[in-house]
Amino acid sequence: MFKFLPTLFVTLSVVSGSCGTNTAKGVNSPGADTSLPAVETKSPNAQYPPAFPGQTRIAGVKTTQAYEGKMLNDQLQSPWGITTFPDGRLLITQKEGAMRIATTAGVVGEPIAGVPAVNSAGQGGLLGVVVDPAFAQNRMVYWSFSEKTADGNLTAIAKGKLSADDKSLENVSVIYRATPGYKGTLHYGGRILIDKSGNLVISTGERSDKQTRPQAQDLNSGLGKVIRITKEGKPAEGNPFLNQANARPEIYSYGHRNVQGLAFHPTTGDLWENEFGPRGGDEINRIQPGKNYGWPTITYGIEYGGDKVGEAITQKEGMEQPVYYWDPVLSPSGMTFYTGDAIAEWKNNLFVCGLSSMHIARLVINNNKVTGEERLLVNEKQRFRDITQGKDGALYAITDNGKLYRIGVKN
Repeated sequence: MFKFLPTLFVTLSVVSGSCGTNTAKGVNSPGADTSLPAVETKSPNAQYPPAFPGQTRIAGVKTTQAYEGKMLNDQLQSPWGITTFPDGRLLITQKEGAMRIATTAGVVGEPIAGVPAVNSAGQGGLLGVVVDPAFAQNRMVYWSFSEKTADGNLTAIAKGKLSADDKSLENVSVIYRATPGYKGTLHYGGRILIDKSGNLVISTGERSDKQTRPQAQDLNSGLGKVIRITKEGKPAEGNPFLNQANARPEIYSYGHRNVQGLAFHPTTGDLWENEFGPRGGDEINRIQPGKNYGWPTITYGIEYGGDKVGEAITQKEGMEQPVYYWDPVLSPSGMTFYTGDAIAEWKNNLFVCGLSSMHIARLVINNNKVTGEERLLVNEKQRFRDITQGKDGALYAITDNGKLYRIGVKN
């Protein structure tokens, strides 16, 4: 267990590398202190100027209220997705194909039977998961996974009914496949949400390789997209390309690289996402239906080997700018908005899991702009994969090496 308490003095090293708490007021408060240095101090990989002030390296903020982080369990096997049941328990997916239920005290149950086979090679496996808002009545669960088909691997969406004894999934069916398949094992996307109209919102990747990248711009491909479908797997009513020729009706937005974070803003209802850039250029976007988010035509990153991506441009007419980006990268995965009351300064803040950066980023958002950034759990040195808010108002996060954390006021 580790506690975070207000301090009387903050140095640059604390701002950039500590899980500690700061004496500055939260930026949601009148007269908030936004004079702290940006948390990122390393040089960027790409020397691209941002499109507007505050698009990257925003001022640092520090949580003033005392809170604690607590590791609840370290015996999970490569967990990938986490969500909350109506009764407060947690549902966790594991990359190799198991789904398990955990209590908020950290007791983890046995794998649930009935999950279809996944292709866990590379970045594939059992991925994002969500339970039906009416779970108490219908016990339905929806999840994303990488599936091996004759035409290659792809991102698939399945659903099933959790048995009354919580031991198995019944009447499982695959309701959607993001075609075309591809024999690579990278960039599946894989997050899944249910919107206020009861439709599924899912993310796919463009499968990484240069030969598949252009499909992120192709409206006849399911790759590199945010997809919106019914619980039966059909295109959802109101989708932007529903009646457009030469476009897939399930597409909600396009031009994405590898989206591993989706979340609805608690007050506006807007859909937000994060996606991996290459070397630099990890993004936070506010998703609007029918919009093009640019990849691979525009990016704030460079190739992993150091070459420029395409024409090395960051802006183009008809393509959306990210609300925020990181360079060096965060390697963003799961994310959630905080809606609890226990830590008032966190209200409506966005919490983003970082893999290579090994921390959770807290982003303060006002009027659709990031106005402050904080790094949490830096000293744990964990690859944080996903995060959810519990019914108790705490945040629960999982890490690639099998740990489950609770972050909030002491209980």
